[in-house]
Amino acid sequence: MRRSLLPLLATSVVLASSAGYTFFQGGDPGAGMTSAAQKLIATFNDEQQQTAVLAYDTPKRVEWHFIPKDHRKGLQIKHMTSDQRQLAHDLLKAALSQVGYSKATTIMSLEKLLHELEAGRGSNIRDPERYYFTFFGQPTASGRWGLSVEGHHLSLNFVVDKGQVISSTPQFFATNPATVKTENNSGIKVGTRVLKVEEQAAFDLVNSLDGEQQATAIIDEKAPREIREAGSPQPPTAPAVGLPAYKMTDAQSKLLRQIINEYAAAMPKKVAEARLAAIEDAGFRNVYFAWAGATKPGVGHYYRIQGPSFLIEFVNTQPDAAGNPANHIHCVWRDMNGDFALPIDG
Repeated sequence: MRRSLLPLLATSVVLASSAGYTFFQGGDPGAGMTSAAQKLIATFNDEQQQTAVLAYDTPKRVEWHFIPKDHRKGLQIKHMTSDQRQLAHDLLKAALSQVGYSKATTIMSLEKLLHELEAGRGSNIRDPERYYFTFFGQPTASGRWGLSVEGHHLSLNFVVDKGQVISSTPQFFATNPATVKTENNSGIKVGTRVLKVEEQAAFDLVNSLDGEQQATAIIDEKAPREIREAGSPQPPTAPAVGLPAYKMTDAQSKLLRQIINEYAAAMPKKVAEARLAAIEDAGFRNVYFAWAGATKPGVGHYYRIQGPSFLIEFVNTQPDAAGNPANHIHCVWRDMNGDFALPIDG
């Protein structure tokens, strides 16, 4: 049964190199992350070191959020040298798949568009270099350390232990606009949809359900404004609701797998495969799909996909910066066994 998810992964996660830098897809990415982190930290001066490298057990390790903030933990890309910025991007490439890296960097670049559409309001916040790298503990091949890469609409969190990635959640991506509809001078093409599959495949799934299936899957006529437990160190633990996979047709199950795969494929191949294997081990039939709100674009909508090992939440209710309704996505993957390599009750 596990093979039903894993072949899909190969279509999204590509073995590749960019600008001479290898994406660490073949083995565990923890080794590549550790090496890349060591190279970056070695270039820090004393002030940068104090800002960017914190104790592993600091409470700040489990503090995360995606809203615009005046202050965040870590070292801004803006405050790095050009060589350090390249090394920071090398680390981000090691931590993500090529697909995930493309999404992350496009989300960063959308800050230029927000700055333009908002006519400079909050100009100190809308900045593609206002993303922060934080290390928790010293990256070594034999020890445990953590990494946070975070800014507006992006929060990526990892724990590496003895060269193995043991945690990669919370994994949060967002995009405003969800679909770029406005001609602009920021270099962002009209029609750009960073999270296209995450949204469109879910619309395809909910609209493929028959009346009885929709009655089970649709949990509310109105979408919530936000994902649950945003910024919380651990995911919500409420039982899964909605339509279980075992009550779906083969075509519907394929769409459900496509959505799950798209989220997993933001991670390097080995991390993504481990996530998908955990879903199969717990039984794909035990994965639930729940929907709230409209079943067409342009009106607020939300979905939740939950199994014993994972939780996905997606919400699109806010207007974009140009005022187009329901064109502003927040979505997250969380670990139901505990984010940040911490047990749910720990």
